[in-house]
Amino acid sequence: MIVVTGATGNVGGALVRMLAADGGRVTATSRNISASDVPDGVRHVRADLTDADGLRPVLDGADALFLQNGGPSAHLIDPHALLDAAKAGGVRRVVLLSTLGVATRPDSVSHGVVAGAIEDAVRASGLDWTILRPGNLASNAYAWAESVRAHRTVAAPFGDVGLPAVDPSDIAVVGAAALRADGHAGRTYELTGPAPVTPRRQAEAIGDAIGEPVRFVELTREEARAHMRAFMPEPVIETTLSILGEPTERERRVSPDVEDVLGRAPRTFADWAREHAPAFR
Repeated sequence: MIVVTGATGNVGGALVRMLAADGGRVTATSRNISASDVPDGVRHVRADLTDADGLRPVLDGADALFLQNGGPSAHLIDPHALLDAAKAGGVRRVVLLSTLGVATRPDSVSHGVVAGAIEDAVRASGLDWTILRPGNLASNAYAWAESVRAHRTVAAPFGDVGLPAVDPSDIAVVGAAALRADGHAGRTYELTGPAPVTPRRQAEAIGDAIGEPVRFVELTREEARAHMRAFMPEPVIETTLSILGEPTERERRVSPDVEDVLGRAPRTFADWAREHAPAFR
């Protein structure tokens, strides 16, 4: 049995659907999961990564674990206790969804320090481990869905700075391979899309996907910061703006890892936009 944490997220949800479609035994878990979030036949259990003891019944009888690193709650997780609970339940293989920020922003508490500590715990766990480090996610464009639906507008800073956004479904397929097949233990994969794509071009791709023009409005750094304050703490805002506006060479780099694992090129942002066009109509 495979336990998937973060099972209502963009990556975890796609992974659950893939594993279930292939006939695998899957337990999907997240803080507020319900039956409507999973395919028929998938066991779903509400649990919180910050409560290792509460996860023990979820992990009992599992042989593999897809571990989401906790996102905004990562600093509240005790990774050693969580991995001990996994081992006690029978887990022998763990795939960690981490972040490229561990490599590119190691001194950033929000992007590198906490996620790096979770990676260290996974490596020291005694389990067969694989670490996935995605960079910018194509699904971050969901933040524009309301303005596209209402005004056919995307507003973002740094309109001509490109990052190789990765489709969450590609992350999920790599995760599925690492969970089910040998040859991935001890590997750290950096996951990106096939080419850098700018916010301006993302707006065009969304417009192409919905069949109507979408106007791009470039925000100043201060305007973007003011907008982000509604849903991000200040340290996260500053690092995020730095990544979006002054990405490092490694953040701009197109990694070969998706193609090496899957034997095909990563999906483009335009591919993602076409698949998720209903969210923007």
